[in-house]
Amino acid sequence: MIVSAWIVCLGLVLLGLVLGGLALFSAWTARQVEKAVPPLGRFIEVDGSRIHYLDEGSGPPILFIHGLAGQMRNFTHSLLERLKNDYRVVILDRPGSGYSTRPPHASATIGAQAATISRFAEALGLKQPLVVGHSLGGAIALALAMNHPEQVNRLALIAPVTRRPDKVPAVFKGLAIASPLVRRLVAWTVAVPLSIKNRDAALGSLFGPQPVTRDFATKGGGLLFLRPKNFIGASCDLVAPREDLDAMQERYAGLKIPVGVLYGTDDGILETTAHCEALASKLPGADFELIEGGGHMILISSADRAAKFIARMAQRAANELRSADCEMT
Repeated sequence: MIVSAWIVCLGLVLLGLVLGGLALFSAWTARQVEKAVPPLGRFIEVDGSRIHYLDEGSGPPILFIHGLAGQMRNFTHSLLERLKNDYRVVILDRPGSGYSTRPPHASATIGAQAATISRFAEALGLKQPLVVGHSLGGAIALALAMNHPEQVNRLALIAPVTRRPDKVPAVFKGLAIASPLVRRLVAWTVAVPLSIKNRDAALGSLFGPQPVTRDFATKGGGLLFLRPKNFIGASCDLVAPREDLDAMQERYAGLKIPVGVLYGTDDGILETTAHCEALASKLPGADFELIEGGGHMILISSADRAAKFIARMAQRAANELRSADCEMT
């Protein structure tokens, strides 16, 4: 009995040392990441969240909303310089993503995130911007347009989530943790080393069949996912919206705001046909554009096409705003 008790105690001590070592490694990694990929913009308090955002350029406004496990550098990597000379470009880290925070008990549902972004847009004085949403950000953009239509002129969706996926993409399965306690434990122990180990395979899935951009880790912000707090935020984002998507799909037919969609034909994360059809069946007037051989990260790997698509939608939005102003006068 005494020997067994000592063995159990020794095992617990060893387990504690391993977990403590992993937590220290995770904290050290996060500090190194923050040195290599610092914040780009400013901060504003909205709904208890400290939102990190970038506001550059002048002209008709464009608001960008990134996808799951992403952050603003997904857009600043290639699109900002292509657009800011002609448009006011506003890009935010969604609550819990990048350098933005989210209160511990705040909802991560699509509707809740859309409400926060609505108040963020009000705080910045954005007047009916074109809203660009990538992946999960596309679903949030759709919710923003349906729940707060007075704040949106037009949608430009890039590889958007429009329906509940039949299964969680393999690259994101590790995020599917419902328990907040287990989520935090995983984030501060095995998430960082496993993310480092599986980095090449994960990026290959996100970008494929197109090549992974060499500077994505820093210029595209990929390294930021190696911070435990970003793992926690992305896990919340993955778990929370599932029921939202079913309810949203029933409301698409009532959407009065023009919608444009850009998808890659070989998207390895979302099924192109299924997500396009979820919108097309309810919005026959939506504008669909496909990039042959494009993957999920076409906003970076096909940046010229993505920028032209956004500029086309932005010009239509600007023309509509001018027409509305003329009618008022």
